[in-house]
Amino acid sequence: MKFFILLFVSFFVNIATAFANPACVVCTVAIGASLEIARKLGISDNIVGLWAGALLALLGYWLILWFDKKNWHFKGRNFILMFLSVAMIGFMYMSELVYSPQIIVFLYIDQFLLSSLCGAFLYIFSQKFYTFMKEHNNGHAHFPFEKVVLPLVLLFGASFVLDFYSL
Repeated sequence: MKFFILLFVSFFVNIATAFANPACVVCTVAIGASLEIARKLGISDNIVGLWAGALLALLGYWLILWFDKKNWHFKGRNFILMFLSVAMIGFMYMSELVYSPQIIVFLYIDQFLLSSLCGAFLYIFSQKFYTFMKEHNNGHAHFPFEKVVLPLVLLFGASFVLDFYSL
């Protein structure tokens, strides 16, 4: 019985440390798994693409941090790594989606691809906006987990818009 109590306590201690990191591995895996569940539940591919693009942008940020840790620097590194990360959208759903480009405003692009690019842009924008807001608040967040709330609010808002005004 003591073993189970110790296991239970250590589990919650580890979760508490994971919640302190706004881009923890558990959260990222949960988002990735929920994308496939959302597709099975019949959620529009545009909304799934939006969240998948944001997930890939998050993985791009992780890749940049890993390159920093390895002290690998070269010209245009951040752009190249983020581009490669977001470009992986084609491999995520290659066997499940048919590439069918359409004219959307002035672009000849697939709806899923456009929504995933918009999701990546929203995530990158939210991180830049968070940094801007933090600099103007003496280096402190306005409220706890602001770095998590900002992209979620933007992505939920974009999902709401895409739900009513499909591409």
